[in-house]
Amino acid sequence: MNPLLNLLQPYPFQKLSQLFKGVEANTAYAPIALHIGEPKHATPKFICDALSSNMGGLANYPTTIGTDALRQCIANWLQRRYQLNTSPDFKTQVVPVNGSREALFSFAQAVIDSSKPDPVVVSPNPFYQIYEGAAYLAGATPHFYNTLPKDNFALNFSELSEDVWQRTQLMYVCSPGNPNGHVMPLSEWKMLFEMSDKYGFVIASDECYSEIYFDNPPLGAMEAAQALGRTDYRNLVIFSSLSKRSNVPGLRSGFVAGDAKILEKFTLYRTYHGCAMNPAVQAASMAAWNDEAHVQENRRLYKEKFAKVFEILKPVLPVEMPDASFYFWLKVPVADTAFAQGLHRDYNVTVLPGSFLAREARGINPGENFVRIALVATLEETVEAAHRIAEFTQKLKSN
Repeated sequence: MNPLLNLLQPYPFQKLSQLFKGVEANTAYAPIALHIGEPKHATPKFICDALSSNMGGLANYPTTIGTDALRQCIANWLQRRYQLNTSPDFKTQVVPVNGSREALFSFAQAVIDSSKPDPVVVSPNPFYQIYEGAAYLAGATPHFYNTLPKDNFALNFSELSEDVWQRTQLMYVCSPGNPNGHVMPLSEWKMLFEMSDKYGFVIASDECYSEIYFDNPPLGAMEAAQALGRTDYRNLVIFSSLSKRSNVPGLRSGFVAGDAKILEKFTLYRTYHGCAMNPAVQAASMAAWNDEAHVQENRRLYKEKFAKVFEILKPVLPVEMPDASFYFWLKVPVADTAFAQGLHRDYNVTVLPGSFLAREARGINPGENFVRIALVATLEETVEAAHRIAEFTQKLKSN
């Protein structure tokens, strides 16, 4: 077996199962799960209809790059969403993928040049664990920069040494961030692009939460690149998905877009990887990308939940609204693992310990004493869970 597999850590939810092993949840309360970022709002009917009415496509092999119609649809959406002066070239700058997760993982395999000594992949910390696994299995070493509340979770390039930056070939960023919801402003993008130019690394921008926001649409990487005169999107590839935007996590549909030279090589890799998108899924995806009304309603539902949960939790916890996404990143008064375990045991609410989403770097685990709460359940369940969390926290503080 590939020895690099031994470098992979258990996924956060596996760690959570181990943490709860032998712990009996209080059955006086109905279980409420807020630990997984899986959308629970209803999938729009018109997307389901588009899927079912295009089953005839199953009789044909799909192409790796998808149909021209889908890629043009995505390019048009990018231009509308980010107010780009011109639409990306759908033939060279857009590739549909089976959800952003598979693309974020496979991208490292295509980008990393393992013939060079000690290649590095840089990742934020806390982070989406796919970044780490992708680095290891591409033969690179992940290095983490801590994103901390005191810095408003912003990039801090001084976290890593000059030697690390010299060896960096790929850098993952996530905006809006998971788990903190931080949206990178133009100043951060400018600094990141300058670092990419200086050291020659590729930027993989994970934007799967870009459509879950409260007021103003979050700045995207392609939008930032255009504002800074980088209309060729050099060394930049963005990753987006319908899962959160359109409540279709099971559809496994997203896209990558950006630097045409990089996407040409990534497409070659994907041709061998065998990951062409189902034709019926392509048809449903076009229906989803072409409609914004259901996305607006989706945002309204999240905004309502955030407002109610914030009011319930603010008397007992130092809760702050994120810039975007559907997570609260909460500082808790005890160890994050103890908080999650006790909340599960006493109130049958499941949240994710922040330390499971991070690694120790420069003497700290930046996820320690935080928990991530995904506001994905129904309004009623989410509000009920917030009341239970508040009551549990009050009891902790009184002991």
